[in-house]
Amino acid sequence: MELEDKINIYEGDAVEILPTLNKKYDMIFIDAAKGKYPFFLTQALRLINESGIIFADNILYKGYVMSDYNKHKQRTAVRNLREYIKQINENPNLETEILEVRRWISYK
Repeated sequence: MELEDKINIYEGDAVEILPTLNKKYDMIFIDAAKGKYPFFLTQALRLINESGIIFADNILYKGYVMSDYNKHKQRTAVRNLREYIKQINENPNLETEILEVRRWISYK
């Protein structure tokens, strides 16, 4: 089986596309508008297999989420990322780890 048979590419706004998907996935990677992470988590939880893994990029948003950073431009993103973190930590169906890593990582 070639990769073309395993990979689907959807082009467009994820906020519009994700609710139309119904297939279950083993792994979901969230790397999108930080202010929409709670929405993406809801969709990921709906779409993930029971033993699947959800990865989310940069949930600490340059450290702003863990500080008193409150500049207008990032206020919504920081507030929603804090809500995302609250949701993943309080969900009894999730085992959550937040890893502080630098960019440019590889995983096998």
